[in-house]
Amino acid sequence: MKDNFIFDFAIIGAGVVGNAIARELSKYNLKIAVIEKNYDVCFETSGRNSGVIHAGFSYDTGSLKNKLCVQGNEEFDEVSKILDVPFKRCGKLLVGHTEEDFNQLKKIMQQGKNNQVQGMKLINETEINKLVPDAVGKYGIYSKNSGIVDPFIYTIALAESAAINSVNYFFDTKVINIKYLDSEQIYCIKTSKSTINSRWIINSAGLNCNEISNLVGINYNVIGSKGEYIVLNKKSGNKLPMPIYPVPNNTYMGIHVTNTTDGNVLVGPDAENVCCSSNYPTHKDNIDNLAKNANKIWPLVNRKDYIRTYSGILPKKTSSTGNIEDFTIKIEDDTTPNFINLIGIESPGLTAALPIGRYVVNLIKEKENLTSNKNFIPHRKGIRKFSEMSYAEQKIAISQNKDYGEIVCRCQKVSKAEIIQAINNPLNISTVSSIKYRTKSMMGQCQGGYCQMRITNLIEEIKNIPAENIKYQGENSNMFIGKIR
Repeated sequence: MKDNFIFDFAIIGAGVVGNAIARELSKYNLKIAVIEKNYDVCFETSGRNSGVIHAGFSYDTGSLKNKLCVQGNEEFDEVSKILDVPFKRCGKLLVGHTEEDFNQLKKIMQQGKNNQVQGMKLINETEINKLVPDAVGKYGIYSKNSGIVDPFIYTIALAESAAINSVNYFFDTKVINIKYLDSEQIYCIKTSKSTINSRWIINSAGLNCNEISNLVGINYNVIGSKGEYIVLNKKSGNKLPMPIYPVPNNTYMGIHVTNTTDGNVLVGPDAENVCCSSNYPTHKDNIDNLAKNANKIWPLVNRKDYIRTYSGILPKKTSSTGNIEDFTIKIEDDTTPNFINLIGIESPGLTAALPIGRYVVNLIKEKENLTSNKNFIPHRKGIRKFSEMSYAEQKIAISQNKDYGEIVCRCQKVSKAEIIQAINNPLNISTVSSIKYRTKSMMGQCQGGYCQMRITNLIEEIKNIPAENIKYQGENSNMFIGKIR
């Protein structure tokens, strides 16, 4: 793209919310850029969470978190169909053990009612065990409308939908400086690769939201809340039909166990205040503590079932006294024109992503007349999983494409045809992790021990990239340094 080209909107950050905004804006006749410092979507907060579609009862009544979460939950059946995203409205349990817990559950029930949340029910121990036989709790809340989604595929789907509708993506592109030219009424966004010009900027940078905001002279209090997780194998997943949470403590939802759309179980997260940086190690003591606490509500967390561990960091906006605050989504006209800040977009950002996108568009409509894009394509088709086809469907698929008959990832039963589709993705991404997130290869029991090199070879062949230039995920993550024989 030429440096003198002027976009209408430049969205900084290609997480689930940035991509949702891009998709919503692509419904109008606009020139849109999305700028992402990583090599792909999902490499930070949007791919490092529990994947729960929340009902909305946990947030302050009338807050943006409350209202946008409820909207997102209510529409997710339709959204998942349009974007071809794995989603299960499986419900969720909150369980407690004491009279104090019971009183807190009653308060949560009332807040759910105030928040316009449907499908909540206060239940006893017998009803808890009917829903989840291995759950431990004397009192509980059953939230019928809660669910689980694949956060990787959802974020990817939003990005691919936006790209299909002519949104321009700039990956491996870090924003370094922002300058507003009053005479031309445009922003010059200096990046690690070039300068991108735009009439508007939308700051959806997640963990780096305050860093980007500071570039235009606006500062917020934002902290990182780091949580570690354990991933359990699918044998564990067969015993957990829905997420189980303890009675929440203030804004922290507690260490919980969550089933996934792939059939695994996630244990966590804990919570530790950290700086908002991409620093994701896990620690043995924390992992041991996760298992200890999770076993109080679902005593089936065993070391032999661990596949891997990971962590995620949520950006939380705080007051001067340290209290966690609501989302900030606003046009900063009192400081700099045509600059929209999204600050502290943490949970329930995954659930609320598309409503947040519409909220941003409505703010823009107060200042600009937007004309509808009559060529907008709403539907996006994902990669069909060979493992989810019936035997008859598998035979037909192989007869039409022999690559379906070759299994590359044995643990997850991912075919060569799926790997090739992922490599030829609409975003033109070619890291090994990108293929992993799109196909679920390398996410099984052996964590890529069998298939990782075969996938790397396919990337090399299809993309014509020298092996030593293929990256696992980001900068300094080259798969190879050269030939040894």
